[in-house]
Amino acid sequence: MKGVVLAGGLGSRLYPLTKVTNKHLLPVYNEPMIYYPIRTLVNAGIEEIIIVTGGNNAGDFLRLLENGRDFGLKHINYTYQQGEGGIAAALGLAEHFADKEKIVVVLGDNIIETNIRAAADDFRKQKDGARILLKEVHDPQRFGVPVFEGKKIIRVEEKPVNPASNYAVIGIYMYDHRVFEFIRSLKPSQRGELEITDVNNFYIREGKMQWDVLDGWWSDAGTFESLQAAGNMVAETGANKI
Repeated sequence: MKGVVLAGGLGSRLYPLTKVTNKHLLPVYNEPMIYYPIRTLVNAGIEEIIIVTGGNNAGDFLRLLENGRDFGLKHINYTYQQGEGGIAAALGLAEHFADKEKIVVVLGDNIIETNIRAAADDFRKQKDGARILLKEVHDPQRFGVPVFEGKKIIRVEEKPVNPASNYAVIGIYMYDHRVFEFIRSLKPSQRGELEITDVNNFYIREGKMQWDVLDGWWSDAGTFESLQAAGNMVAETGANKI
């Protein structure tokens, strides 16, 4: 199983901090943001990782991370996204790297208190399909929200005005090799992007989606408020606990 960290985009919600650097290189308490998703994958037992980045500061990732020695890795792969096309479009760039293996995808601004080892191990045993992680939040309208029928997810709604539940689909996704087929079939949303929620709904319609609720706190660190909150929580309790 391989890992993908999506660290592209313009970070416009954090302007002017992102005027001179990539969002994922900003500090979260005492470490660059990008350290946290990499450590999430390493703690899940994943040793082959690719960073998908873009913009004018892509070279800074190589200077900062080198080959991943600080994380116990022998090598980190990199690929470059031209422009913006959404999370699913960025993920599509990792197809050659995945080489038909299962993948765990982490958005580069997602920071968690604990780890995903149990969910990752369950996905290793899962024959096929996908697995997502949920977290109960106070503002689900900001995220993809699962709609339940009993304990079964029947669809995910992207940023709904009236959320069907208080759960958010956090930015950690596990997919089998078919994810790239689904991405190629997507059409841009009204935002002009290929939405990861549409990918998740493909698996849900096929009855191939499993889910877990994440332990500990979680933050997406993509706004001034959530970036500050993430830094405060890391300072108080730590992150990526094994």
